[in-house]
Amino acid sequence: MPDDAVQPTETLPQTDAEWQRRLTPEQFSVLRKHATERAGTSPLNAEKRAGMFACAGCGQAVYPADTKYESGSGWPSFYAPVDGSVATTTDRSWFMTRTEVHCARCEGHLGHVFEDGPAPTGLRHCINGAALKFVPE
Repeated sequence: MPDDAVQPTETLPQTDAEWQRRLTPEQFSVLRKHATERAGTSPLNAEKRAGMFACAGCGQAVYPADTKYESGSGWPSFYAPVDGSVATTTDRSWFMTRTEVHCARCEGHLGHVFEDGPAPTGLRHCINGAALKFVPE
């Protein structure tokens, strides 16, 4: 398998210090501290190649490139994840209730899901580019 192939790491960090050694400061802020990158800043917004988007924290495949679409939101958006790759929780921050999406393997914060997406699911997984890595086919 090529070095950049989607391949989950065998072990996951257990402490913030271990995560900080593995991730960039922006990735740590988003994945472990639930931050949100500024809209329109991720180079993954323009990614159009065939491949797979994986969790930047643990390498688990989370979104096939063919489920990505242009939502106009300023963040990479997908209408469906890889089966079993993400989980959701209720997020009541910022004086609103939203559905948070996180990696089912490492529990890293990926973004939020909204019910205003395209067919076939009607969902918009609005995901921080810093939480992802792209692996082309």
